[in-house]
Amino acid sequence: MDNVTVFTHPLIQHKISILRDKRTGTNEFRALIEEIAMLMGFEALRDLPLQDVEVETPIETCMTPMIAGKKMAVVPILRAGLGMVNGILALVPSAKVGHIGLYRDEVTHEPHEYYCKLPSPIEQRTIVVTDPMLATGGSAVAAVDFIKQHGGRNIKFMAIIAAPEGLKRLREAHPDIQIYIGHLDRQLNDNAYICPGLGDAGDRIFGTK
Repeated sequence: MDNVTVFTHPLIQHKISILRDKRTGTNEFRALIEEIAMLMGFEALRDLPLQDVEVETPIETCMTPMIAGKKMAVVPILRAGLGMVNGILALVPSAKVGHIGLYRDEVTHEPHEYYCKLPSPIEQRTIVVTDPMLATGGSAVAAVDFIKQHGGRNIKFMAIIAAPEGLKRLREAHPDIQIYIGHLDRQLNDNAYICPGLGDAGDRIFGTK
């Protein structure tokens, strides 16, 4: 899986284990999602383009590298993906933020779009799509579809927990994007929830069902 990175870093795995615990409260859960996103983002953004710019230090003037071109875009899949945004913005505060709203049909488990707002020009940006859970893969595939339809090309997808079924579906639909996974879980259950998973990420981030 050349385009997939599954993280093994001890800090990421430790924090994911705390996320899984049903006793972890909303405030701690939200903070952990943000911290994990930042740790994952550090690796996911290692290929951002650089250009040398002139800077005057207290000693002398020098040429030194800074991120080149249009700033990147973070595009959370609403609503749970919002929990990962600040972790990425901590690394690249100048990034623009778009939003894609999807809801899942309770019977078919397929996604339906209700909102899509992307920063312009999207085709010139590195785009990081965030969603804590990659379950069936339907929402992830649809979100990347929408971004490509608007001209986005350099796309990365970040999920904290993934099911093999969803990862396979996303890779097959979009083999050209980079996928970053905090942990690959065992399977989906009959209700399309990830097992062992961590429950509904959106409910646990925002404290509402």
